[in-house]
Formats: sequence, structure tokens, C-alpha cells
Amino acid sequence: MDIFIQQLINGLVLGSMYALVALGYTMVYGIINLINFAHGEVLMVGALVSWTVVTQLEGAGLPGWLLLLIALAVAMVACMALNFVIEKLAYRPLRNAPRLAPLITAMGVSLLLQTLAMIIWKPDYKPFPILLPDEPYEVMGATINVVQVLIIGVAAATMAGLMALIHGTPLGRAMRATAENPRVAQLMGVRPDRIISATFVIGAALAALAGVMWAANYGSVQHTMGFLPGLKAFTAAVFGGIGNLPGAMVGGILLGLIEALGAGYIGDLTGGLLGSNYQDIFAFSVLILVLVFRPQGLLGERVADRA
Repeated sequence: MDIFIQQLINGLVLGSMYALVALGYTMVYGIINLINFAHGEVLMVGALVSWTVVTQLEGAGLPGWLLLLIALAVAMVACMALNFVIEKLAYRPLRNAPRLAPLITAMGVSLLLQTLAMIIWKPDYKPFPILLPDEPYEVMGATINVVQVLIIGVAAATMAGLMALIHGTPLGRAMRATAENPRVAQLMGVRPDRIISATFVIGAALAALAGVMWAANYGSVQHTMGFLPGLKAFTAAVFGGIGNLPGAMVGGILLGLIEALGAGYIGDLTGGLLGSNYQDIFAFSVLILVLVFRPQGLLGERVADRA
């Protein structure tokens, strides 16, 4: 039972980070039908920028929580500016191109960001300083620390705030109108280009938040760190229903739980043949099963392709 509770906690922490990144995928796809495969690299840039800020200010005598807050703010601004530029230069000129063109462009942007990050920050792993108390607390035989509690709480609050933004503000209504029919929305006074840019910017802020959480939780950053979380967050978005915001949240949490529980019990399930380092099997097995049996995702609906 202790292992089960511990893996549930680990799954909630992991799933919270997946959900934040998955929201960026699903928001962009919902509006312009684009899978932004560079989104994981935005997470990576956020983590590396926060590491730079923390290491530069570490000797300033600031409290750890304030240092983390400053690093998060700088990382979010940097990622928002980066995604704004990416959308304007790489995706907007291909808005009316065949769907394969922006998909290949997204992969190219992903590789470009990885290479630039390797040049700027070098390829070695960098330890992320411990900024918050790391004493574990016992919960029903399992342990959880302050960073993990903060990740779950901040992710839940952020996702609730995003839903309030989408459903209760003029920007959210404009985003939903653009997703439904950009031409009609434009006739109603909505400016689709601005709304699409705003969507990329909001998604970048969520990715930066997830990147700082990832760095604080796992204690290291590196230029390739965004690839696998980005791929799994895409899996979560498909699992929940790509283009569906609640689906992305549910998909992220469920994927984190499946992966964590799988890592805890994979040894027993395979008679000791596989260890916890094979936990990625579960994430991509979920993707295959969803694509085969319910390609629209758990909360998605079958819809006709746009003309």
C-alpha cells in the first residue's frame, strides 16, 4: 500500500506538469489545427533561463522562494517572447499552406531551438539549486516534499485560472470564436492573427511554468530535456482529446498516474524482466491504444474536417 500511495503522489506531480504542457498543444491545435512540436523546447528554454537567473542571483542573499519567483517570471517572459516570434516568423506565413508544411516546420524549429540552447548553455547537465525546504512529509506511509505540493497546487490553480480566462473573458470568447470559425469571427470584429498570437503566448507561459517545475523537482537542466516531456504531453493531449482543454488536463493527470504506477509495478508485472527505467513503455502504449480504439480521445468528439 505504501508503494501505491507513493506512486499516486509521484503520478499527480508528473501529471500536473504534463497537463500544463498539454494545454499549450491543445490550445494551438484547437485554433489553427497545428501540432506545435517545438512546444517541448519552449519548456526547455524556460528551465534553462530560470537556471541562469537563479545562478546569477544566488549570492544576492534573497530568500529561496523569492529567487524562484523571480526566475519563474523571467522564464515566462522569455518563453512568451520566443513563442510570439516563432508564431510570427515560422507558422504565420504557412497559415494557408498544406498541413504537412507547418508540421515539418515545427520539427525544424524544435531542432533549431535545441541546437541554439546547446550553443548558449553548453551540452552538459547543470544542477538546479535547491531553493525550497526539501524535508519530506509523511502521508499514509508515503513521502511528499514542499516542491511536490507546490507543483500540484500551482498546476491546479493555473488550470482553473485558464478555464476562467477561456470561458469568462472577452479574450476567451474571441479565442473560442476563432477556433469555431476564423472567417466568421473576423466579420464579428475579432482579429484572428492577434488571437492566434495570444494563444501561442499563453501556451508558452504554461510551458515555462512546467519547465521551472520540472527543474525544481528533478534538480537538473539540459538542452535536450524538453523533448521527452513534450512528446508525452502531446500524448496526454491526444489521450484527453486534442483541442479539448478539460481533456488535456484529464489526459495529463491520467498519463502521469499510469506512468508512475507502471514504474512502481513493472517489475512485478514482468517477473523482474523490466525495471522502472522502462516506464516510458506505458506512456506510448497509451498513445497507440487511444489512436487505435478512440482516436478522438477520452473527452473529444468526432467532428468533420474543415473545408
